[in-house]
Parts: sequence; structure tokens; C-alpha cells
Amino acid sequence: MKLITVAGPPSSGKTSLIVHALRPLRAAGLKMGVVKFDCLASADAAVYETEGLPVLTGLAGNYCPDHFFVTNIEECAAWGVARGLDILISESAGLCNRCAPHLRGFLAVCVLDTLAGVETPRKIGPMLKTADLVVITKSDIVSQAEREVFAYRVRQVNAEADILFVNGITGQGAGEIGQMWQEAPEDAPLTGGRLRFSVPSSVCSYCFGQTRIGKEFQHGVVRKMPIEEVSHVG
Repeated sequence: MKLITVAGPPSSGKTSLIVHALRPLRAAGLKMGVVKFDCLASADAAVYETEGLPVLTGLAGNYCPDHFFVTNIEECAAWGVARGLDILISESAGLCNRCAPHLRGFLAVCVLDTLAGVETPRKIGPMLKTADLVVITKSDIVSQAEREVFAYRVRQVNAEADILFVNGITGQGAGEIGQMWQEAPEDAPLTGGRLRFSVPSSVCSYCFGQTRIGKEFQHGVVRKMPIEEVSHVG
């Protein structure tokens, strides 16, 4: 079974991309499914079920979504194998630009939205920097110059990834992506494998439910900003 991770900021078009990319593969007789990782709620399961795709939804709640991903992905993969899937797509919550739910040896996809602004690629972090394929959506709404600048910004962050433009409404461009997914590697080990980038490491009192503000309540891994003291005269 091929396992593909799809990450990106909220509302960047991940679900629409997945639906359009999988349609021709499903028509070709391949069996595919989706695991959707989210935080508090997700309505994407209904979209996938309408497409006839088996879907598994995991909600992290007050737990870091990427910690939730890495501690559950083996069971999710086993779920896909048990159903005889040829391709399993893991769609991330897309909530933290520091996160990167990509795995070594498996195809990693990052979805970005041109309407987020040309400086967005610099802010995304490892989910973009470690991706094999970068899909740019909503480019039909902006000018050609803005498309080129956005792609250039992506290339500055990740010079190795393939970059493709897709229309999330019509699906234009998704066929090529589906072909890339069909040719994705499938023999990499999951158990004993490694993430492409570490998840956020902060474990502090606020992670365990603390709500009070003040140094005496801040325990564990705490990082403070360097702020220069200013002396006032007068």
C-alpha cells in the first residue's frame, strides 16, 4: 500500500485536491482511502464518503495534532491494509506552520493557497521545506505575475520539490498529480521509520491544562523572548 501525506494551511484546498486527484485513479480500478487528522471537528468525512472513499477521522482535541498523527499513523496504515487499499492519503489538520507530518520514504505533499499572499511560503516551515510535491491552488484568481512570484517564493524555500498548479473547483491539473501519486514509493518501512522533521518539543504547564498567567505557574520547557530594558528619563 502506498501512503501519501498531504499537509498545508487551513482552507488551502487540501480536501478538494485529494478528491480531484483520486477520481481518475478510482476510475482505473484502484482502491483508495483517506485518514483525516484534525483538531476539534471535521466535516470532510462526508465529502470523501460522497466520493465512495473509505475515510477514518481522528480528532486531536487539546493534544498537538502532529503528536497525535505520529502516535496513530501505524494503526491508520494497518486500517488501510486490512481494507486492501492501494493508496492511503493522510490529510493533516494544517494548524501549525511549525509542524510537518511528512515521513521519510513516503511521498510528501504540501498544498498552498496563492490568496494567502506572496510572503506565505517563507512562513510555512518544514511542511513546505521537506515536501516532495508542492501544489499551488486558487492561482486562477490572481494575475500571472502573482503566480510567478508565488512560485518563486516557494522555490526559495524548497528548491527540490516539484511545483504544480491546480484548480480546486474544476480539478484542472489534478490528473497529473494523481499520476504522481500512483507512482509513489510503497516499500518504505513505517514501523521503525522516521519523520522528516521533529514535531514541536515544548512540554510545559500550559500543555497540561494550566490557565493562570505568571512566572510561578510556568513550568517545564518555557522559552522567553529577549526584551531589552528601556530606562526612562524624566
